[in-house]
Order: sequence, then C-alpha cells, then structure tokens
Amino acid sequence: MAGERIRLRNITVYGSHGVTAAEREVGRPFEVDVELRADLSAAAETDDLGATVDYAAICELVKRVNEAGPYLLLEAFAGRIAKEVVDSFPVDEVTVRVRKPHPPVGAIVGAAEVEITRSRRKG
Repeated sequence: MAGERIRLRNITVYGSHGVTAAEREVGRPFEVDVELRADLSAAAETDDLGATVDYAAICELVKRVNEAGPYLLLEAFAGRIAKEVVDSFPVDEVTVRVRKPHPPVGAIVGAAEVEITRSRRKG
C-alpha cells in the first residue's frame, strides 16, 4: 500500500486570494494538485467506485474551499483543503500543492507554490 496514490493535477479555480487589496479585488486563477495516499487494493480488484476516492468529489471539495475564501496566504488555502480531505475521505495522507501563477512579487516568477501534507491520526 505504501506506493498507492491518486493524483489530481492542475485543478484550476478562480479566486481572490492574496495579501494585497488589488489581488483580492481583481482575482486570478489558482492551480491545485491533490495527492492522496490510500489503500487502493479493493478498487483494483473490484473495479468499484465505492471502493476508492471519487475524483469528482475531491474537485468539488477544492471548489468549495476556494469559494469559502478569500485567503490571504496560499498556506491557509492549501491547509484548509488538506484538513477537509483528511476529515472527509478514507485516505491515510494527503499532499496539497497550491500555485499562484505569476505572483506580484517584484520579479518575473512563473509561479509561487505551497505544499502541505497532512496525515490521518491513528488511534
């Protein structure tokens, strides 16, 4: 099970997240990756959606958390997604990456990215 993962890459949402008032007023696209670590053996054997994590449900969660903003920090946005995934889905661990393409930081930067990993508490 250690290597069993589901990855959803570049879930794109439009949000008004950022520290500056201009970022919050204008908004921009944000890219979100969600990587789940879970036991996928039952799904692999049965070909049953009920035995795995529904990708569409994860995308809906990302959209809902985005719409609950705005967030000043990418850390807060990514952390909220990670917490809700661990609280809501049968996963052992989740890694969330949130990217802000071309952030206004006074230099040409392709993207700013935050990565947060959360694990289900055992016991």
